[in-house]
Amino acid sequence: MTAQLDLRARAARQAMVIDAEQLSPAERAMAIETWRGRMVNEYVSSRVFAALVPQLIAAEIDPVIVGDVAAMVVEEIEHGTRCAAVVIALGGEAVAELPPLADVPTHGDVEPLEAALRNVLSIACLSETVAVALLTAERDRTEPAPLRATLTAILSDEVGHARFGWRLLELLAPRLTPALRARLSRYLAPAFQTLRRYELDNLPIGATPSPAAQAVGVCDGRAARAVFFHTVEAVIVPGLEAHGLAAAAAWRQAA
Repeated sequence: MTAQLDLRARAARQAMVIDAEQLSPAERAMAIETWRGRMVNEYVSSRVFAALVPQLIAAEIDPVIVGDVAAMVVEEIEHGTRCAAVVIALGGEAVAELPPLADVPTHGDVEPLEAALRNVLSIACLSETVAVALLTAERDRTEPAPLRATLTAILSDEVGHARFGWRLLELLAPRLTPALRARLSRYLAPAFQTLRRYELDNLPIGATPSPAAQAVGVCDGRAARAVFFHTVEAVIVPGLEAHGLAAAAAWRQAA
């Protein structure tokens, strides 16, 4: 049986109101599907941070940092609820089937520190950094005040999630031997491949949405892809290179 995510009761408490009279029926349907997809993606993202907690403990990471990551689990669930409230405000049902959920890699073939760092790189330094860029661009196009407030709240948390990864790399610098940096550099190639495949699959190239549709969150795939590539090449790759990782070569290999 397919699992369902039902956030109707939780999201209804937010009592969000959005004026969407300018939307055609097709545009409204697109907006509902967009936000319902985000509802699912944000909710299930909580599992990656939940899986990271025991890895950080095993790697003997500062308990304060572990506590911060545990809080991120709740933040991702709240993001799903905020997106569900938008679905309801647009006239949709905040119910969706959950996709098959792949296990978060444990990387049991390496020592705990390396295993944790692999996931920190993939989750925070790559995925969350891209999410910050995409959300920032989207918020700048969004017009209804409730939607801007929703995106601003989610963006604030995502900035913290991305900064966590970059800050941890800096804090752990004394523990990163040349051999470990070399192995992490090799890991970046498949990590970039996974990131690239996921983002491009979720940013399809099609007809450009109308300004009215974009104002309520319907994505312009071409513009979002440009933001994605710019973020990787101008922010993520140089940032990882500054930490002694061969990110440029890994990104070329992934491409």
